[in-house]
Amino acid sequence: MKVALTIAGSDSCGGAGIQADIKSISANGVYAMSVVTAITAQNTQGVFGVQDIDEEMIRKQIDVLFDDVKIDAIKIGMVSKPATIKAISQTLKKYDYKNIILDPVMISKSGFSLLQPDACSALISELIPLALVVTPNLLEAEVITGMSVKNLVEMEASAKKIHSMGARYVLIKGGHLEDDESTDVLYDGEKITKYSSKRVNNNNSHGTGCTLSSAIAANIAKGLSVEEAVEISKQYITKAIKNGIELGKGVGPTHHFHEFY
Repeated sequence: MKVALTIAGSDSCGGAGIQADIKSISANGVYAMSVVTAITAQNTQGVFGVQDIDEEMIRKQIDVLFDDVKIDAIKIGMVSKPATIKAISQTLKKYDYKNIILDPVMISKSGFSLLQPDACSALISELIPLALVVTPNLLEAEVITGMSVKNLVEMEASAKKIHSMGARYVLIKGGHLEDDESTDVLYDGEKITKYSSKRVNNNNSHGTGCTLSSAIAANIAKGLSVEEAVEISKQYITKAIKNGIELGKGVGPTHHFHEFY
C-alpha cells in the first residue's frame, strides 16, 4: 500500500488540519501518517488558540518515520513560525525528498492568522523551493507574491511568479472567485491548465484547502502525474463540499468519505 505523510497542525474539530488530511488521504486509497506541528483549540465557529510543537520534536517525528517507512508523498500544511519551517526544510533536505505538496496555510476560514508575520519569508525561501506542487488560494497567493489576485488573468500571473520562486508546479485555487464556476489554475513552467467545476453554494466547506492538497498528495503517492492528481482531487473535493456535513453552529466540514456513506 502507498503511504503519504502529512506535516501540519491539529484541528480539534476534525474538519481541517491533520484530521482532515488523514481522512482525505485515506479516502483516496493511501495509508496516512502524520507529523504534528501545532495544536489548535478550534470548532466550527473559529480558532481560539494555537500552541506550537517544539521544533526538535518535529524533527524527531520526521526522522523516525523516514528511518522506518518508505514515504511516497508528503503534504505540508500549517507551519506557523520560522523555527518550525526551518526544522522541516532542513530535515527533508537531509533525505533529498521530492514529492512534496505545500499548502501555504495562512488564515483560517474564520479569519484567525495561522502563520506568524515573520514566517512568510521563511516559507518562501525554505519550503517553496522544495515543493513539487504549491497550492495557495487567492489570498495566500497575494501574500506570497505581493500582487493582486482577483481574477483568472491575475491567477495566471501569480502562478508564474510563485513558480519562479522554485516550485515545480503551482496550483492557484479559485474557490474565492466571484464567478459561477470555481476554476483552479495549474502552471508547470511552460503551460497553464485550468480545472473548473460548478460552484457549490454550501456553507459546510471547512477544511477545503487541507482536503484538496492531501488528496493531491495521495494521488501523487499512487504514481499519478501532477495533472492527473489535480484533476481527480478537484472532482473529489467538489463532491466533498456538495455533501458537506451539518455540524456545530458555524462552518461545517466537507464530507471526506462521501463515496462510502
